[in-house]
Amino acid sequence: MEVELLVPQYGTIISGFSESCAARLHDMPSSDTKALPSTTPESQSEEVKPKCKACCACPETKQVRDACIMENGEADCQALIEAHKQSSSSSPRVLSEEELLQLARHDSRPVTDFKRRQLRNESGNWDKFYQRNADRFFKDRHWTTREFAELSTEAPLKLLEVGCGVGNLFLPLLEENPSVYVYACDFAPTAISIIQADPNYRKHSDRCQCFVADITKDDLTSNIPETLDIVTLIFVLSAIHPEKMVAAVRNLRKVLRPGGLVLFRDYGLYDHAMIRFAPGHKLDEKFYFRQDCTYTYYFSLEDVQRIFTEAGFALEECDYVHKETSNQKLNLHVPRIFVQGKFRNPA
Repeated sequence: MEVELLVPQYGTIISGFSESCAARLHDMPSSDTKALPSTTPESQSEEVKPKCKACCACPETKQVRDACIMENGEADCQALIEAHKQSSSSSPRVLSEEELLQLARHDSRPVTDFKRRQLRNESGNWDKFYQRNADRFFKDRHWTTREFAELSTEAPLKLLEVGCGVGNLFLPLLEENPSVYVYACDFAPTAISIIQADPNYRKHSDRCQCFVADITKDDLTSNIPETLDIVTLIFVLSAIHPEKMVAAVRNLRKVLRPGGLVLFRDYGLYDHAMIRFAPGHKLDEKFYFRQDCTYTYYFSLEDVQRIFTEAGFALEECDYVHKETSNQKLNLHVPRIFVQGKFRNPA
């Protein structure tokens, strides 16, 4: 049973929508969580795709959605418009009574000071992740060109991918868009080494450059001698300690041209992966650590808007995106929720 309740630290919870579509992301809470079924790693889950996906680019004409509607008429696009409305919302999802009880259990076992100090080595913990998993964990993020039409432009485009991992976003983008030049950075040296050994990276070496950098403290201009059109921040900010988030986002302005965009997507408040954490993994409100000692934060819209505003960006758009991850073998269908937005560097 779903109920509309008031959760004091987050405010009133209002019903949202979900769309049957696979979510590509990484979450690894403790294996001793038993209150709720867990999602499998994305390499094992089966993706359920809608026939037509409404997003920032029309799935039929491949034009920017608003331009497509103006050219072809709103009546012809009504089904896609409604699907897009249902997948996006300004409200987090409703929690069931069982989920509220599971959320309350997160406070039952405080994290020790020793563990908190151990977790502070963000780059080291992610480097160990890539030493274990190499390029076998994440799937290529072909969905980014559907969600962000700006990446599909035919005009010359210069881009920085922050937190590039092993290249699951920018390497497919180089294949799909011959007009793009990509800088890519990650604070895990092992991830960068894996990219540099990838034949696809060497194939496009004249249109890309990757390097090790920690955006919370490193000067990006030492590797990027020009200003860029777009910076992507896709499932990256949640891996950084909340105390460093504003500094990290502010650092991006140094390499982004006036009027340039940050394309953002990350975990949203009350995502299924947040609810299913076991006690002993909660560091603060909405802030957790996984079994592999990597951080994860679950953003409200207000969190994201505050961080970017304090960093000097102007809000273009910011909404929750409601999805569903399905595993047909286990007959599991779990709600995923992300925050997606665009933020402009003022002229």
